[in-house]
Amino acid sequence: MTTLVRHVTFDCSDAYGLGAFWAEVLGGSVSDDDRPGDPEALVGTPDGLTLLFVAVPDAKTVKNRVHFDLQPQERTRDEEVERLLRLGATVVGDHRRPDGTGWVTMTDPEGNEFCVERSAGERAATG
Repeated sequence: MTTLVRHVTFDCSDAYGLGAFWAEVLGGSVSDDDRPGDPEALVGTPDGLTLLFVAVPDAKTVKNRVHFDLQPQERTRDEEVERLLRLGATVVGDHRRPDGTGWVTMTDPEGNEFCVERSAGERAATG
C-alpha cells in the first residue's frame, strides 16, 4: 500500500481570501461549504489537485521551502504573469532571458513564492 498526498496545505492569515486567489489562478473553485472568515478553505482544481488553506496566527517570515512551478496551458508565460498581477500577485524575481527562456518568480497576496515557466508551446518553439 502506498501513501498519497491528500492536499497541499498553506498556513495563512485569510483562508478564504487566499483560497479564492489560488482557485482563480488554477481554474478551480473554493468548496461550497467555505465562507469568508472561515478558519479553513478547501480548493479543488480541474486536474484533481486539492489545496487546503488554514488560518494561523503566525505571519510568514521566511522564503518558502516548497513552491509551485506553474506552466500556463492556454497563454504564454508573459500573458500569464500579467494575468496573475491583475489577480494580486507580485513579481519578486524576473529570470526571463532575451532568447525567450527563463521564468518569473512571484508571490501570492500573502507572500508565498511561486514561479511561472514557459508554456509547452513556447518550449517547443525555442527548444
